[in-house]
Amino acid sequence: MSKREHVYYLSSLGCAKNTVDSEGMAQLLARAGYQGTDRPEKASVLIVNTCGFIEPARQESITVLRDLAARKGRHQLLIAAGCLAQRYGAILSQEVPGLDGVLGTRRWMDILDLIERLRKRPHPEPLYHLPDEALTVGRDEKGVLRAAIQGASAYLKIADGCRRPCAFCAIPLIKGTHVSRPPDVIISEAARLNDLGIKEIILISQDTTDYGHDLGMQDGLAILLERILTAAPDVPWIRVMYAYPGYVTPRLIEVMATHERILPYLDIPLQHGNREVLKRMRRPANLEWVYETVSRLRQAMPEIAIRTTFIVGYPGETEKEFEDLLEFVRDLRFDRVGVFTYSYEAGTPSAELPDQVPEEIKIDRRDRLMQVQQDISLQRNQLFMGQTLPVLVEGYGDGLSIGRSFRDAPEIDGLVIVEEKLPIGEIVPVLITGAMVYDLVGTVKNDLAVTHPSRFNFRQSGLD
Repeated sequence: MSKREHVYYLSSLGCAKNTVDSEGMAQLLARAGYQGTDRPEKASVLIVNTCGFIEPARQESITVLRDLAARKGRHQLLIAAGCLAQRYGAILSQEVPGLDGVLGTRRWMDILDLIERLRKRPHPEPLYHLPDEALTVGRDEKGVLRAAIQGASAYLKIADGCRRPCAFCAIPLIKGTHVSRPPDVIISEAARLNDLGIKEIILISQDTTDYGHDLGMQDGLAILLERILTAAPDVPWIRVMYAYPGYVTPRLIEVMATHERILPYLDIPLQHGNREVLKRMRRPANLEWVYETVSRLRQAMPEIAIRTTFIVGYPGETEKEFEDLLEFVRDLRFDRVGVFTYSYEAGTPSAELPDQVPEEIKIDRRDRLMQVQQDISLQRNQLFMGQTLPVLVEGYGDGLSIGRSFRDAPEIDGLVIVEEKLPIGEIVPVLITGAMVYDLVGTVKNDLAVTHPSRFNFRQSGLD
């Protein structure tokens, strides 16, 4: 095999969960002697780990594949992997002429096998590797570290798939049912991240609060968090993403409140604030639970940052139902909110619903909801004026350092901007001097040591 045949180009699209799978493929390729490149023309193997969650993501994936296919050399292989490949792989070659292989998201660990098959024999049609079986998580991952390291942070995948019945979501069709990774494997990986000097471990899956259900565990996420604390004693920040309504248990709240290294931050995608819309979505419709749980979280951790997401323009959503959502957001005053317009997903129950909402109304409702949230976000940020926050520094340029506080998950939340060069990858105390809608501005507090880098004394600050 020539030197060029040992070079690959990998484009990873979509969410952090996809990034972890891409890192798994990269580790397997490296073991086999491959080197990565960011220049497609230098590679013998071109891989796109696609996203297929909603229509804009699918179109982005197809665009990237078509671009690579148009520039592909005679001896280069083009492989579509990931979610789009899993769901639409059988027809993907019609969208992307020149595609050589299709690898479903459930079998990312077979990337080397597919490359070998492609090189062994002619393939006038793409070779497809799309097993339906997804129950191999944790048992057939070939010993790779199921984490994506980005600077001083690492996304650690604890499960894959989803068993929830949400009417709008195609994830179960793509990923299959929820499968928890073995706890001992996750713990060993957390220990490895600890040894690498990682400052932040971010636990991810389609539904982190469902962790351990298929293993017969109760409060599996809380138990896992306690074990990670022991296995990774030098990691100052541990963050939880993607909690499911109704499964934020008293024990989980207690564990988060008790241990200072577990960030007082929780992402709970609620999707709507009207009971009837939630029922049509096949989502938990007990709004009293939401109010009670948010209250419990804030009582246990007054400093907690709560992030959520909503869908507007769901089939049949009336103006009154949308107004209920606006009132819901005004009542609960979330720190961070993401808003999506409803995306039609073929094969999901919502695709059969009548009364589809016109696109212009969806966009108007999205903008109105974001305006309400921007006002709340600014007010929440202004509460931190004059306070000192631990900040994980992630970059420097044009005289400014950029970092995140405990309130900010990577890429989706706000930033803290400091007019001084700070050590990248370190957690430093920053005195907040300015507040914007999404971001904070501050100066270094050199006379204050960060004894507990995950938190500051919120109760004594007077912000609770």
